[in-house]
Amino acid sequence: MTPPPLRLAAGLLVSALTILPASAAAAAMPNIVFILADDLGYGDVHCYNAQSKIPTPNLDRLATEGMRFTDAHAPDAVCTPTRYGLLTGRYAFRSRLKSGVLPPWGAPLIEEGRLTLPAMLRQRGYAAACIGKWHLGWD
Repeated sequence: MTPPPLRLAAGLLVSALTILPASAAAAAMPNIVFILADDLGYGDVHCYNAQSKIPTPNLDRLATEGMRFTDAHAPDAVCTPTRYGLLTGRYAFRSRLKSGVLPPWGAPLIEEGRLTLPAMLRQRGYAAACIGKWHLGWD
C-alpha cells in the first residue's frame, strides 16, 4: 500500500542542507544530507514509486547507496515554517511568525542564540552548508 503523498511545502525543488565531517579523523562519521523539496509528493520519486512518470536518477542513486526513510511529516504546508521547524526542531508558531511566510527581505525568523540543527552538528565535528532557498529572513 502506497502512503499518501508527502507534501513538504509550496514552491520548487530548491533546498539542500549538507552536513559533512569537518576533519579526516571524523571520516567514520556518516555524511548527512537533508533534501527539502517543495511540492514533491512521496510517489513522485521513482525509488518510492516504480510507476512515477518523473525521472529521478540522482535521488534514486542516493536512495540505493544510502538510507531511505518512509515516515516523514512536515510542520506546515509552506516554506518558511517548514524550514524553521527542520532547523530548530520547533513549530514556527512558537516564533513571531503566526501564519504565512516571511517577505523576501524580512528580519531573520530564527532568534539570536537559538540552537539549530547545523550548529548542534558542528559541535560534534561536522561542517554544514545550505544550498538553495533560504526564506527565513535576512540581516
